[in-house]
Amino acid sequence: MSECCDSACGKVGPAPVDAQARRILWAVLIANAAMFVVEMVGGHAVGSLALQADALDFAADAATYGVTLWAVGKSQAVRTRAALIKSAAMLGMGLFIVVMATFKLLSPAAPHAEPMGLIGALALAVNLGAVVLLLRFRDSDANLRSVWLCSRNDALGNILVIAAAAVTAATLSPWPDFAVGLIMCALFLSGAWSIFKQARLENAAAAT
Repeated sequence: MSECCDSACGKVGPAPVDAQARRILWAVLIANAAMFVVEMVGGHAVGSLALQADALDFAADAATYGVTLWAVGKSQAVRTRAALIKSAAMLGMGLFIVVMATFKLLSPAAPHAEPMGLIGALALAVNLGAVVLLLRFRDSDANLRSVWLCSRNDALGNILVIAAAAVTAATLSPWPDFAVGLIMCALFLSGAWSIFKQARLENAAAAT
């Protein structure tokens, strides 16, 4: 999930990124941004909190890839400010899911399981494709390795969404979808805190 990839980003200085790697990062960024739109619209249409939470995870990943591209070669101070912005954005996403969950609790209803599962499967396919494209980065520096970890770990989140859809289809219960949405919310909030702490440590180290 986003906590893993973002917290890894700040541990060492960036390594040079060649032209092919930049093209791969741009391709994965665009795919994640597109899936954000697909899952957010689809999640709203089928009434799935888990899909909308996963959509925000795609948005967070797209931002992570963008910051990775932008931060290469920049100073530590610039990268620290970028991390703080990401932390604030993830906090906002987590709170947004809390608001959506509150409204869902007021009128709980099971999402439409079949389209939920299909969209979750599409998201899984996109993340697995990204894992393959980013495979070359898995043994790179932390800044680049993190983008591979992002997609690898997010594929696990997609599997949770698909599992929630399957359980919903079998039970017609709204709670599996709700539970997966809250799990993703917890990951956003813990990730935001983790990135904030890391950025403060790096800022303090740079000042000494």
